[in-house]
Amino acid sequence: MGKVVCVTGASGFIASWLVKLLLHRTENGKGGDPSKVAHLKALEGAKERLELFEANLLEEGSFDAAVDGCDGVFHTASPVLIDNFNDPQMELIEPAVRGTLNVLSSCLKSKASIERVVLTSSMGSVMYNRDITELFTTGNSSTTTTTVIDETWFSDPSFCEETQQWYLFSKTLAEEAAFNFAKENGMDLLCINPGFVIGPLLQPTLNLTSQSFLNFIREGKSNGMPGGIFMYVDVRDVASAHLLAFENPSAGGRYCVVANVLYCSLNFLHDLYPTLNLPKSSEENEAASTPLFQVSNKKAKSLGINFISVEQSVKDTIQSFKERNLVTSTIC
Repeated sequence: MGKVVCVTGASGFIASWLVKLLLHRTENGKGGDPSKVAHLKALEGAKERLELFEANLLEEGSFDAAVDGCDGVFHTASPVLIDNFNDPQMELIEPAVRGTLNVLSSCLKSKASIERVVLTSSMGSVMYNRDITELFTTGNSSTTTTTVIDETWFSDPSFCEETQQWYLFSKTLAEEAAFNFAKENGMDLLCINPGFVIGPLLQPTLNLTSQSFLNFIREGKSNGMPGGIFMYVDVRDVASAHLLAFENPSAGGRYCVVANVLYCSLNFLHDLYPTLNLPKSSEENEAASTPLFQVSNKKAKSLGINFISVEQSVKDTIQSFKERNLVTSTIC
């Protein structure tokens, strides 16, 4: 009550829901690029309690004004690109790593007031290594089918680089740099590591995961997801995880935020939407059964999150697409 917090990248998919939750909690908020946040200005309480700042991840000191006097900072801003880029160093790695350090450097200047920084990372910085990739591709690995991935797992940056998984590389390096900076400077830093995020959109444009899920509905293809497996989580639960981690004095470290691990099976969607004009199931979909691993959300649940079911999240996502005329078939 009465706290002032900053959300970097406030116009994004996760960040927009976080701003909505913060305004509902009556915290005063500071957020990002004024040219992209008309949907934030329309939120209840925004007129009274939302202040917008423009900042550049690659410009040192750019976030000084935004974080000045804040009680907390949520750093969500980072490029999310999988294959649509020319220069991974400049388009992904620099904004992710140097951008994170620039935000934390600004926080350090306001260390007297800032109680905690919450960083948005990814499951991509948790589980990408040679063993799990071999399991995806062959079904055989030193990792067994009973494997449960949790916060003690870390992606291998050298393997990310070797396999040219530049987005995963950028998230892994950014998270590592953030925790090192926090440790060196006595800063209270928490990290949220969400899986494949779906759910209703607040922003007017499609983000990467929403676009991927829409493509899946339209084409029946997993769009390059490893092994055809999704680590589903609803955007509203991801936003709640950020807020609850900030508010809980005993919270610390990393949090894997995944509701369910499922094969991206069209049979699942056909059962939910028998009248939706979905593509036919591929052999991959038909053969899919039990995923080769699970992700522990025990620590995330300890924050008080009651995960939205995948069924409800899918329904709300498709309804959001329908409202934007992206899905036009009748949905029961």
